[in-house]
Amino acid sequence: MPFERRVKRGYRPVDPGAMPETTARPFDRSRVEEILRSALSLGASDLHFKAGERILLRIRGDLRALDVPRLTPAQTQAVFDSIRPARLAGVDVESIHEIDFSFAVPGAARFRANAFRQRGSLALVVRVIPIQIPDLQDLGLPEVVADLAAEERGIVLVTGATGSGKSTTLAAMIKHINRTRAAHVITIEDPIEFLFLNERSSIVQREVGSDTGAFADALRAALRQDPDVIMIGEMRDAETMDIAIKAAETGHLVLSTAHTTDAAKTIHRLVGAASPSEQGMLRLRLSEALRAVISMRLLPRADGQGLVPAIEVMVNTRIVQDCIRQADRQGEIPEIISKGAHYGMRTFDQDLLRLVREGTISREVALAAATSPGDLDLQLRLGQGEEEQIELAERPPSYSDELAAIDPALRIEAIEGLDEAKPPAA
Repeated sequence: MPFERRVKRGYRPVDPGAMPETTARPFDRSRVEEILRSALSLGASDLHFKAGERILLRIRGDLRALDVPRLTPAQTQAVFDSIRPARLAGVDVESIHEIDFSFAVPGAARFRANAFRQRGSLALVVRVIPIQIPDLQDLGLPEVVADLAAEERGIVLVTGATGSGKSTTLAAMIKHINRTRAAHVITIEDPIEFLFLNERSSIVQREVGSDTGAFADALRAALRQDPDVIMIGEMRDAETMDIAIKAAETGHLVLSTAHTTDAAKTIHRLVGAASPSEQGMLRLRLSEALRAVISMRLLPRADGQGLVPAIEVMVNTRIVQDCIRQADRQGEIPEIISKGAHYGMRTFDQDLLRLVREGTISREVALAAATSPGDLDLQLRLGQGEEEQIELAERPPSYSDELAAIDPALRIEAIEGLDEAKPPAA
């Protein structure tokens, strides 16, 4: 397909003067590092190397093609050979179907690479991992995230699509723990992305493939290594989830990610990983072990200066626990989140409303990303919603308030006695 047609379909060209010419020299390590450094200077978050294509950069969410010759299969393999870590030195390239690894360019950044085979040749997508780990505040995360990082036990999940900032958020939470707590932190990653230096905490980082065989193996071993905090790069399978719940049940804080878009879908995915006969017990265990679900979507800023996260936060309150335990009440979770400002909860649409009112994102971007575009459009036009949330946050909600979030008629029943009978928070 002609390059001009690809540009019209979404690729935007990068000035060839901004990047060194790609075919005059072989793709050895110094050559690839030169390309990576140039991509960093352009603000790229990802680089794509594929035979038959120009090098693609993702800049502020947009894919842009370098206006240089297309890569050959030999060149994409040379890129892989130049950055493959020592543990992959003896791997036969022809045997690779897909593989993850990380590497560093000294003084520039770390990178996470996924090499895979397509149409018989090797291709790579390389993601930038900044050397400097951001603070929670730098990421625009709400204060409740710092509170969750201070928890002594339980599971906190960060969810979202690929590239939504999950790994960076986990790294910022570990950084916060490292600065504020004397804790033994064990991370299990595939591959290791951010590197931590001990401050108040002692941090051990293990990489799947080089330091351990699998997430579940490392997690099982971590329980015998006196941990306070365990960070699991991704909750990939039922076995890993089962051990993670066990870790939370035995008094550890577990941080992990999942490829789900919001809290309700996260609960559905986790429970669905178990067999039907085991789902009831899993719901009970999860309702006790889960502390919160933080879901993220990255959206373009109105000023064109990069991306900003829209965030949903579900904190596992008593009423949320009830909904996790009872499958037929799972659909009530979004409404509970919308009424839970006192606990630090917010829905995506509430956060989109905030971002539009602050001028951070455009109205059009917000409506395109909204869970309920019609409702958000109405709130934007009427200028309502924020005042209601402020009023709700000014007073601690009673258990009857939580029940009323589901059915206003239940408030009367709660006033008559359920408030007094509310069990203490876990």
